[in-house]
Amino acid sequence: MPHSLLPPRHRANAKSMRKVMTGAELKLWNELRAHQLMDLGFRRQFPIAGYIVDFACPEKKLIVEVDGSQHGDDGRAASDEVRTKRLEEDGWIVLRFWNDDVIRDIDNVCQHIVIAAGLTEAT
Repeated sequence: MPHSLLPPRHRANAKSMRKVMTGAELKLWNELRAHQLMDLGFRRQFPIAGYIVDFACPEKKLIVEVDGSQHGDDGRAASDEVRTKRLEEDGWIVLRFWNDDVIRDIDNVCQHIVIAAGLTEAT
């Protein structure tokens, strides 16, 4: 999938963000990288529709965001909602997980991702 049109400074920002992932992002990336999760191909810090998403599986049009506590603030939550709506309008499925969920229950997070990708049914 070709890159979205993105100003060069945003693309540079995405590249630098790949080098300074949070602990939760790194833990999830270690599960997603190199098609390890049910052969799903994920990209990290991937530019889509003018945004940089944490993880994207272009083949399944699936986005996974890992959110810290700052995303619970009213202003940030409203901004996230606008962003999610915009991405969903383009046909993407957006999953959001809290850092704590990824750190404490990575298996359940991965199960939700697999279900959202349509590779298995919910139990």
